[in-house]
Amino acid sequence: MNQKMLKRRVAFVTGGSGFVGSRLVQVLVANNWEVRALARSSSAVSEVKKLGAIPVSGDLNDLQALQQGMADSEVVFHVAALFKLWGDKKEFDHINVEGMKMVVQAAAATASIRKVVSVGAAAVVMGDPDSMLNVDENAPVQVCSFAPYSASKAKAERILLSANGLRPEFDTISIRPPMIWGAGMPTLDHMVETVNAGHWQWIDGGDQSMSTCHVDNLISALLLAADRGRGGQAYFVADAEIGTLKSVLSELLLTKNVKAGEKSVSFGMAWTMAGVLGSAWCLFRLRGEPPITRQMLRLIGKSFTVSYEKARNELGYIPLVSWAQGVRSMSYGLDNSHKHSI
Repeated sequence: MNQKMLKRRVAFVTGGSGFVGSRLVQVLVANNWEVRALARSSSAVSEVKKLGAIPVSGDLNDLQALQQGMADSEVVFHVAALFKLWGDKKEFDHINVEGMKMVVQAAAATASIRKVVSVGAAAVVMGDPDSMLNVDENAPVQVCSFAPYSASKAKAERILLSANGLRPEFDTISIRPPMIWGAGMPTLDHMVETVNAGHWQWIDGGDQSMSTCHVDNLISALLLAADRGRGGQAYFVADAEIGTLKSVLSELLLTKNVKAGEKSVSFGMAWTMAGVLGSAWCLFRLRGEPPITRQMLRLIGKSFTVSYEKARNELGYIPLVSWAQGVRSMSYGLDNSHKHSI
């Protein structure tokens, strides 16, 4: 067929200059999509241009910019989010919750948009700190006061999925990855700093089971959801392998030639310490982040694994990158994200 007769698919991406968003833009462009990317700074504009996207200046609270970027687009990939382990609840809600409201409002008002596919978080089902194994989509969504990040993502997902069907052929879908990793992951630098400063301690020896999701596996799921996902649904996605906290983080640190020690603290002691430190940071308005937070402990302090059976059955999701392949790419400075055609 004459290539000129094939109409290019058009996508609008938020968070296109970030860790996940930049990978997504690369894969979309490599698969002949026209990509428009929201960019809230001059550096973000420059970055998305380099990736092959058309920058749309603005932020998540700029309805006009959102509508401009979405015009004539087919799919919205909402990737932008505030992720950190400490912060004001209002800050998380402003970006993650209010931002979602604006994205949904703009998308629902744009006739060409047929799907909004958002990067959610597996953490939305985490309640009180207990082990959770082989969790599926039947687990209830939780909003915990001690975990402002995951609480804001839970509230945002509810807004997204409740907007499904606001007009005919308007579907909203959430993809829920656990810890996202791969070359360029920003949290790894913070881990290296913690080890080098002598502050690293495992929680309960690091024996907790954990699911992970390589960034390329997440992007595969996002594109599959754009074509095959059912509206109003959430899907857990993950790597094929399940590791332990110690095995996962140790191997990631070794890609930076850093080895964590063997110091360990009990979960109960760490939980108490995190509460005291959190209170002190709030009371005295200290700068930076406490060395340990209850949000952090809830994410990594107890065993947490997910089942991606629903994504496999409904989306055809199969992890493209194995744990060994991903670690090898990081160790040798390789970036294979754009090589996976979906």
